[in-house]
Amino acid sequence: MRILFLGDVMGRAGRKAIKENLPRLRDEWRLDFVVVNGENASNGMGLSGDHAKVLLDAGVDCLTLGDHAFDQKDMLQFIEKEPRIIRPLNYAKGAPGKGYRLFNAPGGRKVLVLQALGQVFMKRAFDDPFSAVETVLKAHPRGGLAQAVIVDMHCEATSEKMAMGHFCNGKASLVVGTHTHVPTGDAQILEGGTGYLTDAGMCGDYNSVIGMEKAEPMRRFITGMPKSRFTPATGEATLSGVFISTDDRTGVTKEIRMIRSGGLLQDSAP
Repeated sequence: MRILFLGDVMGRAGRKAIKENLPRLRDEWRLDFVVVNGENASNGMGLSGDHAKVLLDAGVDCLTLGDHAFDQKDMLQFIEKEPRIIRPLNYAKGAPGKGYRLFNAPGGRKVLVLQALGQVFMKRAFDDPFSAVETVLKAHPRGGLAQAVIVDMHCEATSEKMAMGHFCNGKASLVVGTHTHVPTGDAQILEGGTGYLTDAGMCGDYNSVIGMEKAEPMRRFITGMPKSRFTPATGEATLSGVFISTDDRTGVTKEIRMIRSGGLLQDSAP
């Protein structure tokens, strides 16, 4: 199976890049399944129902969220009606929606997508992500119920993302980090056949400070004082993420490539 995972969609620029480019890329790259992290798609703070529809209509098969899952209050109701959106497994007890789902892919194949929030340097104390992920993976073995298994590890610390990659080695097809908006260069296939990338980066304007217009973040770093709200940068966005090709029988990843398409970063394709 040919699977594309794209990192955090950042504001209008990121939504525009997905809408204008993903339908073409699905055809050109012969993609079977597309996962996109959308938790910053609405003005850099959460995801609204209307913006979720834009991304899904562009050809996204599954949207993941993150620690900003419900910053847009309408998502509290929208996620219950839209099964293609998942929130973190360990977000909060009683949170609406689900932290994982088994999705249909072409040819009768199934893709399991799950997301967990890390604990290191995060503003809230979330439940243990490792036990939450383990429970789901045990119930949905790679190459059994699911022909591919994708884990979105949404957290700050690279070490915690790496630990999750090794924890899921041999049980997931891909473990990919999100949240920091900075793409890493360590795409690899672990010895158990699990593809791994520490951070997928963002789909947004890279002439920015992690997707925000530069002036206000720089002012706060230099003076220690805020003057105005952060505003998402609106220049041409780069689509950033990772592509994998998996074996349908085993769910093992056979190929992995970092994806950078358009904007300021160097173009690449599977």
